[in-house]
Amino acid sequence: MKTGERPQLVDFRLQLIREILQIYHTPKPTIGRPVHGRKPTRLTVDGNFRFANYYQNHMVLQRAPQKAIVWGYGDGQNVSIILKMNKKIYHTKSYLSSIHSSDESIWSVTLDAESEEGPFELVATQTFLNGSRISIRLHDVLFGDVWLCSGQSNMAMAVQRIFNGSSEIENAGKYPKVRLFTASRQQSRKPEEELLDIALNWSIASPKSVGSVYASAVCWLYGRMIHIGLDDKRPIGLIHTSWGGTAIELWSPPQVLKDCDVLIDKQIELEYSDETDFKPDIVLNNSVLYNAMIYPFTRMVIKGVIWYQGEANVNHNRDKYQCTFLKMIQYWRHIWQNRTYFITDPIFPFGFVQLSTREKTGKIIGGFPWIRWHQTFDIGYTPNNATPNVFMATTMDLRDDGGGIHPRTKLDVGYRLSRSGLAIAYDQKDVNYQGPIVNEIARDSDARINVTYLSTFSSSIELRNSKGFEICCQEKQICMSNETAWIAAPANYAVKSPITVKLTVPIICRSKSVHGVRYLWKETPCPFKQAAVYSTADSNLPAPPFIQFF
Repeated sequence: MKTGERPQLVDFRLQLIREILQIYHTPKPTIGRPVHGRKPTRLTVDGNFRFANYYQNHMVLQRAPQKAIVWGYGDGQNVSIILKMNKKIYHTKSYLSSIHSSDESIWSVTLDAESEEGPFELVATQTFLNGSRISIRLHDVLFGDVWLCSGQSNMAMAVQRIFNGSSEIENAGKYPKVRLFTASRQQSRKPEEELLDIALNWSIASPKSVGSVYASAVCWLYGRMIHIGLDDKRPIGLIHTSWGGTAIELWSPPQVLKDCDVLIDKQIELEYSDETDFKPDIVLNNSVLYNAMIYPFTRMVIKGVIWYQGEANVNHNRDKYQCTFLKMIQYWRHIWQNRTYFITDPIFPFGFVQLSTREKTGKIIGGFPWIRWHQTFDIGYTPNNATPNVFMATTMDLRDDGGGIHPRTKLDVGYRLSRSGLAIAYDQKDVNYQGPIVNEIARDSDARINVTYLSTFSSSIELRNSKGFEICCQEKQICMSNETAWIAAPANYAVKSPITVKLTVPIICRSKSVHGVRYLWKETPCPFKQAAVYSTADSNLPAPPFIQFF
C-alpha cells in the first residue's frame, strides 16, 4: 500500500445494523418480484462509491481483442476516480446521469484489451477535493469470454433437474475457470442501469454453485463445453437471466414491438409453468423484463448471447414471431454496441435452441412447428442471410415423456448448441455443428419425390427410419391452411450422390400436382433420437424440420 493511501473502509457494526433493518423492513414481494432470491453483496463503503452490483469478486470480464468496461457509482459530479489493474492506472471522473437522482453519479473506465487471463485485482479509488480518498476492490477477476443466457423456463431449468445432473454437479469443480452469475426475476417499466436484485453472485464453478437452483442447465452445459472446446484454457463467464412462462415481447425493447406492429403497453399473462414459482394469473407488461433483466448488462462488453424461448409464443403472437425474434436480436446488438462505446461486436454471436417437444402421443401439430420455423426466420436453418452470426441447436427429437414441455435431455441440447457456437462464434471449421440441410425438392415420377441435401456438412446421411415426411396434393391455399390435407410420404432409401432421400408418393396423389412437402411438422414428431434423417459426420445432429410450398 502506498503512503497516504487509505485502506478499504469496513464498519462491521454498521453493516450488521443495516442487515437487521433490511430483514425487518423489506417490503413484501409485489407482482413480478421473485418469491425467493437474495440481495447482492454490494462492494461499497460509506457514501455511494461502489462498483455496479454485477461487478463482483470471481467475475469474468471480456478478453482481448475486445476491451472490457468497468463502471459504478460515485459521490457527486466531477469527482476524480483512479482504477488500478495489473500495474496499469486509469483516470476518470464521475458524471451525473439524467436517469438518476441528483445524489447519484456514474463513473466508467474502458480497460486496455487484456490477453492474460489473470486472476487480477481491480482497485478503484475516489479522491475528494479535500484530498481524502476511499478505495474499493474486486478480487480474483478473470479475463475470458462472457456469454449471456436468457429465455424462459427451459433456460431457467436447474442442473439438478436434468438427466445426468448429479454427475454434472459432482464434477463441476474440475472447471474453476468457468464462472456463474444469475440475475433475479424482476420487472421494470423503465430501463434500469443495474440489476434490481441478484439470485446468484459471481461464483467459481463448484458442486455448490452448479448445484444451486439458480444455475441454468443449458447455460452451464454450453459454457462448460465451449470451455472444453477451447482446450480448457479460456475462462468463460456465464450470466443467466431468464424467467419461466414469458413471451418474447417481455424481453423486447419498445422499438421492436413498434416495428412488428405489436401493442407496446399490452399486458401478458404468464404461461403456467412449474418453473415460474408464480400463480398463472400473474401478468406483466411488454418490455418490462428487457428493462430490468437485459438492459442493465448492456454497459458490459460481452462475447455473445444464447437464448431458449418460444413456448409462450405458441399461442401468443405466433405469426409475428419471425419479426419479433429477428428484430429483438438486431436491437439487442445495436443497444449493446452503443452503450459499450462501439466495443461490443455489432453482430455478436447469437445462439438459440429450437423448440423441443411437449405432448406424448405424437399426433398433435399445434403451434410448435411454426415457432420452430419462425425461429429460423422462415428459412429452416441458421446461419442464413436474414441476419449474420446466428446459430442454433435442433432439438425436436429429444422427446422426454416424463419432462413434458421441459425435457430433461439438456446434455444433448448443450452439446448441439456448443458445436454451433464453436463453429460460428469461434470459427472452428473442423467442428460438425449442423444436421443435413435441404437443397432441392423435385418430383422424380408420379410415385417418387426426391429430397436432396447439401453436401457441405456431411458426405452422406443416415436414414434412421421412414417416418416424418408429408406431402400435400391439394390446392396451395388448402395446403397452407388445412392440416388434414397432408398425407404421410414414407422415405424408402437414401443415395449418396447427390445426397438424396427418396419419398414414396401416396396413391391418392400420384395423378395430382404436389403443392407442399414438410418434415417433422408435429409438436412431438418422433421418439427420442428417432427422427428420419441424421448426419453421418455426427450421429447426434438431426436434420431440422422444414416446410416448402410449390
